[in-house]
Amino acid sequence: MLYQQIASNKRKTILVMTFFIALFGLIGAAIGYVYMSSMATGIIVALVVCGIYMFITMMQSTAIVMGMNNAQEITDVSQAPEIWHIVEDMAMVGRVPMPRVFIIDDQSPNAFATGPNPENAAVAVTRGLMERLNREEIEGVIAHEISHIRNYDIRLQTTALALSSAIVFLANLGSHAIWWGPRRDDDDREGNGVLDLVMMVLSILAIVLGPLAASLAQMALSRNREYLADASAVELTRNPQGLISALEKITNSEPMHEADASSASLYIANPFKDQSWTHLFDTHPSTEKRIERLRKM
Repeated sequence: MLYQQIASNKRKTILVMTFFIALFGLIGAAIGYVYMSSMATGIIVALVVCGIYMFITMMQSTAIVMGMNNAQEITDVSQAPEIWHIVEDMAMVGRVPMPRVFIIDDQSPNAFATGPNPENAAVAVTRGLMERLNREEIEGVIAHEISHIRNYDIRLQTTALALSSAIVFLANLGSHAIWWGPRRDDDDREGNGVLDLVMMVLSILAIVLGPLAASLAQMALSRNREYLADASAVELTRNPQGLISALEKITNSEPMHEADASSASLYIANPFKDQSWTHLFDTHPSTEKRIERLRKM
């Protein structure tokens, strides 16, 4: 059951990332058609924009995310010996480099991992997690975060964030183009008739709905990778009960005050505890579903 879940979640991740790339190309083509009369030019512009966003996000991801969540780095084992040793032990079991360790001064228990790759990864835990969870439960949480690092989820999430940001930027650019009128020559429009009208409508829809589709894809990716990290954490600890108990305590705690909304999907559980009217917009799978899967392992 464990390895079947891991394989299934990896396949789903490939599908989501394929959708992301296809959506990105579609937005670029739509921008090119509406604004420059050339889909190919639009795709090239989109690739340049994506490259810039990717470079900035990859180079500064840890500093940006930790800053947004008011996380402070601990650089010596004496500052927080228990959490330091647990992170060290789980990294050794997971066969990844020891990540940097950050603490968020918030009484609600939670944690997340970030970074461009396993060699430059970081794990952040709240003070509430350190004080309210026992060692077995903390090991389950840290194993989950180490699994995100080992499975390259941190790179996937960083890539998805960069793609989403680039799509929003391109959509805004396209919206302005539509507002001021498509920059296409009259000769290009003549003789195209219904086909030209259809293409224009489809391009406008792609520009308008692109950011929403990107957000849904990012949330779907996050939910899928949480399932995978849960399964991988059990593979590391051989103790599903520790993670089950930790998820129950985290979910039943009060909302976080220090968490940043744009990085909420990185946390092991929703830091704000709110439930949207449709599961399409949930950043995390329900705790009940996660625990149900864990109990079957």
